Amino acid sequence: MRSLPLPLALTARLSPVAVLACMGWALSSGPLAPAKDTGARDAGGPQVQSSSAPSSSTAAPKTYAAAPPPCGSVAVKTVSALVPGAKTAGKEIPSTDADLRRTCSWNALKEYDYRWLDVSFEIMGSDDAAAGSYRDRTAEKSGGGAVPGLGDEAYSVVNLTTEDKQQTREGVVIVRAANALVVITYNGSDFESKKAPSTDEINKGAIKAAKDAVAALRSGAGAAAGRSTPPAADS
Repeated sequence: MRSLPLPLALTARLSPVAVLACMGWALSSGPLAPAKDTGARDAGGPQVQSSSAPSSSTAAPKTYAAAPPPCGSVAVKTVSALVPGAKTAGKEIPSTDADLRRTCSWNALKEYDYRWLDVSFEIMGSDDAAAGSYRDRTAEKSGGGAVPGLGDEAYSVVNLTTEDKQQTREGVVIVRAANALVVITYNGSDFESKKAPSTDEINKGAIKAAKDAVAALRSGAGAAAGRSTPPAADS
């Protein structure tokens, strides 16, 4: 094929470019260009946004805003039965944020029997956050089982440890109630026989303390909401 003369070849190569340039002008400045908004923007006025759509950042209200006093969360008769000889007032453990986390402890040695009870409340930002923490903690303490009818969900596990031939049996109950976690730790040893209390005794004791604590949590929320009577404890 014979080569085109240089000016004609150059013209053929530049023609598409010229066409595209003309199309761009027609779309941006020519008769095909969309009409410009010459209102508030050109006048330098403020831009007004529509407020008809609801805000998606509104946080859901929390059922529990603060932890209740932990040392008053377990009935005196429960403390006396689970920790014989202990001062029923208990001892609150210092916390870096008492609104979000509070713990009370009771312990006593009566003759050769030793018992220890901890009750802890943790308040989280949402039900989902509490549910996630609940799943993590129950996964760490395998071998237990669900406790029906306690809070929104509850889990109990009992383990036996032996050190220097001395047995200690410890029960842990973890309860989620809305955005709050209630954690009970209850353990015991017999320093005369070197044996530990039975699994049934420790498990039932921990669950009993958990029921008292959950009832106290709900009662505190009811008082904050102005209810005249606290809700009944889980049976």
